[in-house]
Amino acid sequence: MNIEEFRDYCLAKKGVTETFPFDEVTLVFKVMGKMFALCGLDHVPLRINLKCDPEWAIDLREEQDGIIEGWHMSKKHWNTVYLDQLSPKLLTELIDHSYDLVVSKFTKKLKAELDAL
Repeated sequence: MNIEEFRDYCLAKKGVTETFPFDEVTLVFKVMGKMFALCGLDHVPLRINLKCDPEWAIDLREEQDGIIEGWHMSKKHWNTVYLDQLSPKLLTELIDHSYDLVVSKFTKKLKAELDAL
């Protein structure tokens, strides 16, 4: 998966917007205003930060060379994922998991707004 495929996949999800809230090189994807993916466009190789269930995050880091603790994020809840080291199938699964994890914490009102889109 390259940056364009990653971006397209994130933006295809319901309620997602992209922003540069920190600087001009850190692309952030939010669902209904809540972050679920970040990407430093100036990093080589390309890597992204994704939210993850804490127990699964530990397992993933032990099993996959391309997954480490979240860079500049809560190491308990975020992983840094190297795009060139993981299969597209696993990457989409991790993006979906991050998105779903964030949505699962929404209030009833915010869930209703998302569902209405």
